[in-house]
Amino acid sequence: MSAETPRRIALLRHAKAEWSDNSDHERPLAERGRKDAPGVGLKLAETGIAFDLALCSTAVRTRETWKLAVQALPHRPKTHYEDRLYEASLGELIALLNETSDDVADLLVIGHNPGMHTLADALAGDAEGDALSRMNRSGFPTSALAIISFTGSWKSLEHGAGRLLDFWTPHA
Repeated sequence: MSAETPRRIALLRHAKAEWSDNSDHERPLAERGRKDAPGVGLKLAETGIAFDLALCSTAVRTRETWKLAVQALPHRPKTHYEDRLYEASLGELIALLNETSDDVADLLVIGHNPGMHTLADALAGDAEGDALSRMNRSGFPTSALAIISFTGSWKSLEHGAGRLLDFWTPHA
């Protein structure tokens, strides 16, 4: 693929998790999360995007979300469980995306807030219709999904380089 290849990134916040006195990293999905995750999988399938790679946080709630969502996809992408997605800052998230191989055209990232919202907002230089205002109005709730396109290499991805194509939440 050339550096001018159109690329898409889907940013998915994990489904609703239980509150626990245990480690935040080990929090499982709540009942609502187990109900919402398959729905976000259906939404991902409806996009028609055949993701080349999924990067998923190692936290229990993100892994459980992905396990339930991926079942709806007609093509299961290669999945890499990435410790650095947990509690990542905006700079760390962009640096992680910059490491993506240019063989990857379409990438799915399953992570946490505030990172997913901050990253979507930072990358979206413009947006289709009212997608950006809907995203900012909703605050990127659990199971929210933002799809962003950009042209160029992953190494060149930076603030404002993308276009927010869609924003979806299960309870809109």
